[in-house]
Amino acid sequence: MLSIERLNQYYGESHALRDLDLEVPAGQCTVLMGRNGVGKTTLLQCVMGLLPVRSGRLDFDGVDLLRVPAERRASLGIGYVPQGRQIFPLLTVEENLRIGLPARRDRLRQVPGFIFDLFPVLKEMLGRRGGDLSGGQQQQLAIGRALVLDPRLLILDEPTEGIQPNIVQEIGDILRRLNRDRGLTLLLVEQKLPFARRVGDRFAILDRGRSMASGAMGDLSEALVKEYLTV
Repeated sequence: MLSIERLNQYYGESHALRDLDLEVPAGQCTVLMGRNGVGKTTLLQCVMGLLPVRSGRLDFDGVDLLRVPAERRASLGIGYVPQGRQIFPLLTVEENLRIGLPARRDRLRQVPGFIFDLFPVLKEMLGRRGGDLSGGQQQQLAIGRALVLDPRLLILDEPTEGIQPNIVQEIGDILRRLNRDRGLTLLLVEQKLPFARRVGDRFAILDRGRSMASGAMGDLSEALVKEYLTV
């Protein structure tokens, strides 16, 4: 579904992504892994058009993303949950959720009911401001907001960061349901190895802006963990 070939990105003169290759197969959950500062978030922001790409190819289901402005990528069916959630704190939960509606291809004008089936707490707090929610509730809101646009690919940047353990468990259950019951393709950055192994079908490891290893999650060896993931 998402194919990245020989991608190069720079911050000024700093070469952040170096001839990076990544394949995200349709219907699977691919976990992007690596230590801090190796280019994981940078890669996601390139996919979403938030950072310029120097060279390479970004193909989403036959569409050249490098020719698509950032503001139109959501309407192609790409949902994005950024690191740090980035909900709108002064808007209500309902207003945050409704932001994704204009990007829907079917022009639906109300929040789909399955969002509240996944996150019942959001239905209870529709009138509450986003900034008044707990960290875990804000993360659920951020995921719900991305799902409102009915994506075919959902990209999540460290969805368990700073979240209490019971909500981490719940988010893991929801991602598995979205992937395995609804067939939603997932690409997520994740530092917690047990969580990655639980939800992921495939892994891809980055180091210093390069693709170092990838494959089925069951093939993630302890040698790779020690070399590229252990701090």
